Amino acid sequence: MAPLRPPAPVPGPAGTHPLALHRARHLVVVQVPLEFWRHGLYLRERRLRHREEKPRGEAHRGHGRRGAMLGAWLLLWGGLALGCRGETAFLRRADDSAGRCTYSFTVASPVEAACPDAGGVPELRAELAALAARLSRLERESRRGGARDPQQAAPAARLEAAYSELLRAKSRLEEEKRRLEREKEELGRRLESNTQEITRLRATRCPPGTAPAHAVPGPAAAPRWDPQPLAYQELQSERTEVPASRLLEETALGRPGTGCGELVWVGEPVVFGRAESIAGKYGVWMKDPEPVAPFTRETTWRVDTVGTEVRQLFQYEAAEQLAQGYPAKVHILPQPLESTGAVIYRGGLFFQPRRSRALARYDLRGEAITAEREIPGAGYHGQYPYSWGGYTDIDLAVDETGLWVIYSTEKARGAIVLSKLDPETLEIRRTWETNIRKRGVANSFVICGTLYTVSSYSAPNATINFAYDTATGTSRALSIPFENRFRYLSMVDYNPAERQLFAWDSFNMVTYPVRLSQA
Repeated sequence: MAPLRPPAPVPGPAGTHPLALHRARHLVVVQVPLEFWRHGLYLRERRLRHREEKPRGEAHRGHGRRGAMLGAWLLLWGGLALGCRGETAFLRRADDSAGRCTYSFTVASPVEAACPDAGGVPELRAELAALAARLSRLERESRRGGARDPQQAAPAARLEAAYSELLRAKSRLEEEKRRLEREKEELGRRLESNTQEITRLRATRCPPGTAPAHAVPGPAAAPRWDPQPLAYQELQSERTEVPASRLLEETALGRPGTGCGELVWVGEPVVFGRAESIAGKYGVWMKDPEPVAPFTRETTWRVDTVGTEVRQLFQYEAAEQLAQGYPAKVHILPQPLESTGAVIYRGGLFFQPRRSRALARYDLRGEAITAEREIPGAGYHGQYPYSWGGYTDIDLAVDETGLWVIYSTEKARGAIVLSKLDPETLEIRRTWETNIRKRGVANSFVICGTLYTVSSYSAPNATINFAYDTATGTSRALSIPFENRFRYLSMVDYNPAERQLFAWDSFNMVTYPVRLSQA
């Protein structure tokens, strides 16, 4: 008999055996094609030949394979029998968890619509249902959690921003606390100084019935003022106005005809008024040495410079009104000014607008800005201030010769630069570069074309420590005593008409008399 050859594989659906499978109600049918029977006969003939050819000693190893083939034939014949009864069978091939190929043969029961529950099957099904429910719940929570992440990230970012803002507020409060403690110490020192001054004045009071030792002799003895109970005496005074030019020419302390000389002495401060609000911690007050009608030399001006929007210019008819604290008028500047460098000159307020290197002229009569010009390269807003800070980068000054501006530049490397200005156009006429570092001095002013600097703003016994003469272009060291009575000097300006220094010392508006040398 000629050997059989293996038949060609029978095509079928993907993942199924080459058996034609279909389902009927409560029946399983296995349809075995003719090619499958031929393949079975071919395998049987190969097995018989192989058994005849192999050695007898190995025959016992074929028992297992014969058992497997017997099971396969039983499965085949069982499927054939079921096919003859019209039932439907399922044969499925798939890999198990270990990766091995597994065949599953399933036949529906012809008499039972459902299988009775075996022992342990309900518990297994309940556990599987619970696991499926937990898995579904976890999947839903995972989807919801993924959707909430952006919403949860936004509150977290807001919380971090709020925490950072709280830290910054804490730092500001601590700085404010330190500042208030310093002010408290200054107030304590001022109280102690005032107490000592009162004690000194009481100790030097003239005893009753004795004439003062410094009485000025006259042609006739002045009657003693003896106030009577419930009676009043009227006091009279007379005032004679003398032009300042005449005083400058006649003074024995200045140069003949010009009234100029070198600074040789600064007297003790005289208090004219005091700012009551915190905005007056530092500021600027002044008089116009060359006023324009309707203003006079007695008209006094004041600016409290604490704050970011400093626009109020207070006008007083006289210094006495300033001491009482009742201004005649309040000017609102079109632009906020910066720091304490402003001056009044020839009917205008000259000031530095906030956060700029420019200068502006505010006309006091027209109440408008009439000129504005930048200073090339000038530092501003904390680049080159005086040692006390306060954004005092640009400082204006007035002397017998006109209007000046004191500043510094990057080119000068922080040294003081002095420029002469045209008071109408603010054009720079001439510039001098000194060798005095601006941050190394507390303040400065100009007298007769010479720049003078103050050594400290807080030391009670400071000095006028440097002078720069624009006539010669040279500087020299000085040591003229200068008293900081209230220990926070924020402004010093020279008034050539009154021959005094106007200063602002920790809420207090004071003046210093000065003396110039002869030519």
